[in-house]
Amino acid sequence: MCKKLLVLIVLLLTATVQGQQNRLSPEAEISVLTVGPGTALNDAFGHSAFRIKDPIKGIDLVFNYGVYDFQTPHFYLKFAQGKLNYLIGLDYYEDFYESYVSQNRTIKAQVLNLSPSEKQGLFAYLLHNYKPENRAYLYEFFFDNCATRIRDVVEETTQNDITFNPPDGFKAKTFRQLIHDHVSLNSWGAVGIDVALGSVIDRKASPYEHMFLPENIYRFFNTATMASNPDKPLVKQPRVLFEKLEVTPSHNFFTSPLFVFGLIGLLILFITYKDFKNTRRTPWIDVVLFSLTGVIGVFILLLWFATDHTGTHQNYNVLWAFALNLLVIPQLIKTKPAKWFQKYLKFLIILWCLLTLHWIIGVQVFAVALIPLFVAIACRYVFLVDFYARMETRDNSESGTQP
Repeated sequence: MCKKLLVLIVLLLTATVQGQQNRLSPEAEISVLTVGPGTALNDAFGHSAFRIKDPIKGIDLVFNYGVYDFQTPHFYLKFAQGKLNYLIGLDYYEDFYESYVSQNRTIKAQVLNLSPSEKQGLFAYLLHNYKPENRAYLYEFFFDNCATRIRDVVEETTQNDITFNPPDGFKAKTFRQLIHDHVSLNSWGAVGIDVALGSVIDRKASPYEHMFLPENIYRFFNTATMASNPDKPLVKQPRVLFEKLEVTPSHNFFTSPLFVFGLIGLLILFITYKDFKNTRRTPWIDVVLFSLTGVIGVFILLLWFATDHTGTHQNYNVLWAFALNLLVIPQLIKTKPAKWFQKYLKFLIILWCLLTLHWIIGVQVFAVALIPLFVAIACRYVFLVDFYARMETRDNSESGTQP
């Protein structure tokens, strides 16, 4: 391992300091590697990389963007704020290949149809990018990630002489639909994504923007041609290097969000029904609901206004996760709340109506697995309006009978 590391360091030094001595030979090939999805959420969208192979010079390296360093000071805070710098990584092809084979992830390669000068330019670009002062960049999931960097580097080193033609069967989708293609709707990952990301990802992505996903880099590169010569394809030779072994996925419905939120929704509806039937109110359930929706609302607002993430803007989940719910919790503890609290409850019901309208007309798509919880909370709000209205009528009636 130390010997490999030493060879790699020597290669980088000679490539950057004595570039002429490390020019690629005419036999060199540059490929785009596309790695299929993995089992974890952060692997669900696949990965992209460049392979530089030169059998004459003994070079077989993989450059890939989107690498991060857990040792970065304040790593999680910077990640949450959208201010975490990602890096370009460098591996021996053998190590890269074995790593993803061990994860049982498909690896596909596309040999690029580049001229010798374009190959040399792309290799020099990557080596320059790998210098310590150039390695870091501000990652953005939709517009500057491991896949878009592949597209951008190829465009730059070919002087934008590429026409990306829509692949067969292409159908324009929203960014959220493209995410859902890789993450099951009834998964905790999908719930987190649909709560955290706003309506900005519910617009249709252009064909060019579809390439934020590695699989779409593969599809669009396969049909791309050179603008200066439409008969010349960008990809000379696509092939599968490793096909993942089919494994029956293990899904436990009883731990899925739809089942969990279904149980919670039924519990809320049951308590609400009992309260309605007995003309009473169970305070603790209301305190829990207002606390939960309030905290989530604060979290959404922070993602919207206090971070650099572009996908978290205009998030209408705040219509159900309303941050001001935290401030009205004292009213839920009182036997007789302030009169304005009834108006506040009616306002919450109006927000639920707006949420439904936003969903129907397509302004924003919300987490499907949360539907049982949505229905239960809405019913609880309606019950509270009715309960306090009846209580007020009773109090007025009692006060009117006094001499």
